[in-house]
Amino acid sequence: MENAEDIHRQIRNLLAGQSLAVLATHNRQQPYASLVAFVATDDLKHIDFVTPKTTRKYANLTADKRVAVLINSSTNQESDFHQALSVTAVGEAEEISGSDRDQIMAPYLAKHPYLEEFAKSPTCALLRVTARSYYLVKNFQNVLELHLVK
Repeated sequence: MENAEDIHRQIRNLLAGQSLAVLATHNRQQPYASLVAFVATDDLKHIDFVTPKTTRKYANLTADKRVAVLINSSTNQESDFHQALSVTAVGEAEEISGSDRDQIMAPYLAKHPYLEEFAKSPTCALLRVTARSYYLVKNFQNVLELHLVK
């Protein structure tokens, strides 16, 4: 049985090693999923990403801030069924502006320096997901949970 510290470490390592996540949002009619370049804080409390304000995901987040974020290590090989890790974070997203924006943007740009022009565009929003829980899937069907205390 793995303890919370082991689960936390595995999730942190997975998030640090991946660049893209699938963001799930929804409006009153349907769910919507999209790829985002992300960065997570070491304490796993936050996942940050940038998106243009004209996107469907931004409109959905404006209407309902609840989200799920999926990150995985799969390589599209048969071995993924036994070796890949997948984690889903659930929480709420909010747009970051004002004086906090530059501080939160710095780790994002450190991970994704090639996105600097995009991320700093006035047409883009910096969004921060505050994660409530993580669900780590190992060996295709072994699910481990990590619930963060607020």
